[in-house]
Amino acid sequence: MNSWVTDVIGKINADAHRSADTHLFKLPLPRLEGVDIYLKDESTHPTGSLKHRLARSLFLYALCNGKIREDTTIVEASSGSTAVSEAYFARMIGVPFIAVVPESTARSKIKLIEFYGGQIHFVGSAPQMHGASVELAREIGGYFMDQFTYAERATDWRGNNNIAESVFTQMEREPHPIPAHLIMGAGTGGTSATLGRYIRYKGYGTELTVVDPEYSVFYDSYISGDRTLVSDKSSRVEGIGRPKDEHSFQTGVIDHMIQVPDAASIATMLWLEELIGRKAGPSTGTNLWGALRVAQDMVKEGRQGSIVTLLCDSGARYLDTYYNSDWVSDCIGSCQQYHEELVAAHG
Repeated sequence: MNSWVTDVIGKINADAHRSADTHLFKLPLPRLEGVDIYLKDESTHPTGSLKHRLARSLFLYALCNGKIREDTTIVEASSGSTAVSEAYFARMIGVPFIAVVPESTARSKIKLIEFYGGQIHFVGSAPQMHGASVELAREIGGYFMDQFTYAERATDWRGNNNIAESVFTQMEREPHPIPAHLIMGAGTGGTSATLGRYIRYKGYGTELTVVDPEYSVFYDSYISGDRTLVSDKSSRVEGIGRPKDEHSFQTGVIDHMIQVPDAASIATMLWLEELIGRKAGPSTGTNLWGALRVAQDMVKEGRQGSIVTLLCDSGARYLDTYYNSDWVSDCIGSCQQYHEELVAAHG
């Protein structure tokens, strides 16, 4: 290993050492008697989202496998948050970064990628991202990071303060320290793979439920067992859902899947702000809708326990989209029905 690689790996590890773990907080939901729901707030990472963990792991994986050198340009296919985090780490180690993103990506995320020194390469839609990234990396002699292939293998799922170990450590002093359920959406599938593997590795009785938005093939692939499915539409919940099955999506570690209507995701995101006074992104709404459904089933069945899901990123990134009522009306439709259900059930 040359001295440059040694030096930049040291920088990345020092950044992780400086960063305190993300908070885990309990939602005030007294009507769910005997069932506690917790959100792990990944928005507090230096780059503001769950993808900070993934980007760090991807860079370390690529560096340790000899894929990145001092003059390597990094290319990534990303709907936004992964690109923001990868731009941060690319700037840290002094290499150029290009994000291949759909034209529909929130303008606030584009500004963040550029803030960290990244360049933007637009494509028309999500299905075009992978091919365009491969071709761009080939043309410029760069390295395609390929989060959708390497996410599940780049993370040390056995520990090293990964997100699963962090959740179970933080839950140790709670009334129900071993969660009955973990709820997670899938973008690359890397986080759900880490959670599911860690549960099995430690021998916990926790069940993993993956929630999936409309127009994503993950749910149908899981139910049918057909991993060749392809959708001609892109997910409308930014950050999760894919038009095709991905290598990092590991169905064998998943216990259940729930398909969540997009309007329910947005309604839950907005309802959460009313509950805790903070804005979260739309994928958090998907996660929480699934967690509330599982919690209601537990209450009906007379079971007690805890459920943990993720607050993936801040809603500040989506003020011009998911927090814009006109945009939601045009792009998603009415969310009123689901908001009324949430208020009726939980206040």
